[in-house]
Amino acid sequence: MAKIDDVARLAKVSKGTVSNVFSQKRRTSKEVTERVLSVSRQLNYVPNHIARSLVTKKTMAIGLTIPHGNFFFSAFHNQFINGVVLEASYHGYRVLLDMIPTQQVKTPFLSSYPIDGAVVMSPTTDDERIRLLHMDDIPFVTVGRVMNADIENAPSVDNDNERMMHKIVRYLADKGHRSIMFLNANELMTVSIDRNEGFIRAMEERRLQVEAHMIHHKPAILSNEYMDYGYAETLNVLGGQGRGVTAIIADDDRTAFSSLNALKELGLRVPEDVALFVICGDLSMMVQSNPSLTSMDLRPSELGAQSVRLLMHKLGVLTDHFPENIVVESTIVERNSC
Repeated sequence: MAKIDDVARLAKVSKGTVSNVFSQKRRTSKEVTERVLSVSRQLNYVPNHIARSLVTKKTMAIGLTIPHGNFFFSAFHNQFINGVVLEASYHGYRVLLDMIPTQQVKTPFLSSYPIDGAVVMSPTTDDERIRLLHMDDIPFVTVGRVMNADIENAPSVDNDNERMMHKIVRYLADKGHRSIMFLNANELMTVSIDRNEGFIRAMEERRLQVEAHMIHHKPAILSNEYMDYGYAETLNVLGGQGRGVTAIIADDDRTAFSSLNALKELGLRVPEDVALFVICGDLSMMVQSNPSLTSMDLRPSELGAQSVRLLMHKLGVLTDHFPENIVVESTIVERNSC
């Protein structure tokens, strides 16, 4: 196992400089920092976090909390987590992942563990996780807009969800679609609220009517209906009600596949009869599906990396100027389903 002496010798710096790079007790130049980190990766050197914590009075750990139900993480989650872990390790931090459903397993909340800060994914209105972090004075960054009544100007990283919906509606409207059904995320999620508003505004700007049957929301994450969301809604609106929907926007790939199954059961073809657009999808699944599914590239790894950078700024690790709210651009990836 490599030691600090090995890193110092190969990087041509003192042991004190290596220690400073990892402890961040004193500033070192970007060139020296990158050289030390490069050598550390080459030698697989891992600093002693316990010893470093005693010196810096920090835990050198951050928390990542993600809502989780009875299913494996999607490719989006995996890419996001990868972005968080890689960026955190670059700054010498470990990541404590909190993913256990509190309704089922009575584990202490993340704020009760020794962490310096936290990244909160998919906030909801009056989010209890955010309330506890705020109450315990633990710095945090959210991936999604904060809508807790007692918290203002919370730092966040997100896609521009309203603008995203304008892009999608414009894309579908330009292809001649006038009746578009939106299978949105759970109505308590702030991302769902923003996308809902964006969808309605985009439709109204094009003088397209928005009726009650056109907007739906995903059930609660632990409900029995969660896994099949999209199937019953598609059957009911296009089959039972006989609505002339010609395009469907699905929140994620699981919802899209459920809707696709319902369309096949109704004898409707994609894209000949109904176009299908996915907001958040696994690239490999989008390509392998028949037809391949048009989707948004939300850049989950970049969302994860930017959330850690903003948190590092809050912790004083990064001193450059950072906006309080960072927007990661998203783009349409056109395939065969539209």
